[in-house]
Parts: sequence; structure tokens; C-alpha cells
Amino acid sequence: MTINDIQDELIDDFSFFEDWMAKYEYIIQLGKELPLIDDVYKRNEYLIKGCQSQVWLQADLVDGKVVFTADSDAVITKGLVSLMVKVLSNHSPDEIVEADLYFIDNIGLKEHLSPTRANGLVSMVKQMKMYALAMKTKV
Repeated sequence: MTINDIQDELIDDFSFFEDWMAKYEYIIQLGKELPLIDDVYKRNEYLIKGCQSQVWLQADLVDGKVVFTADSDAVITKGLVSLMVKVLSNHSPDEIVEADLYFIDNIGLKEHLSPTRANGLVSMVKQMKMYALAMKTKV
């Protein structure tokens, strides 16, 4: 499945919800399903700068694909990072670096997040792309 296939699937999933309360509940549910990050990664060097909540992000290169794990101390933020992990994990560094993450606008996330959460989402994307860029040299 390509990054765009996953984004299209998420856009379809979000289209089923009538209002933003239901969409937020879905985002929170996705956060609850996020595989737990190992506690060794819950340190300052794995924190995403620019997020109001604490968000830890870790990446490994497995068989030429970047595999992300993440966690947050806030339920909505954990859901947001789980969305990003779902979209970008298990793809090549090139695919991640070049990805156009159109689903964020398409499902209306930017206009329904507080400015601090929206900035945090941008920081998550930036950090994930930076990990992928760093891993391009290891492929």
C-alpha cells in the first residue's frame, strides 16, 4: 500500500463521521490502538520540539523501510501522532521525504485543531521527514 493509498483510506474513514466530536473520538481511538513505544525512548532526545504536549518519536530502518513508534501524554495528540505513524511508517525514506500529506487538509484537521495542536502536527511531520532524510544515507 502506498502512502497515498493510506491517505485516501483515512479520508474515506473520516467522511463517515457527521461532526467533529465524532472525528475527535475516532482520533482518540486511533491513539489507543497505537503500539506502545519502549520506555527507553521516553527521553528528551526523542521528544518532538514544538509540541505543547509531550510527544516521543523513534524511528528504525527495517529492510529499507522506516518504522516509526511514538507516544504522547495527551489523548488527542497521541491520536494525531498515530495518524502520522499509520500513514508514514513502513515506507522507504524517499517515499516519506517526498510525501505530500494532503489528507491533513482534506479531512479538515488544520482548521479544527487549536493553533498549538496544528503547530505540533507540523512539527511531527517535520521530525518524521527528518528521520527519513537521515536514514536515506543508510539504505
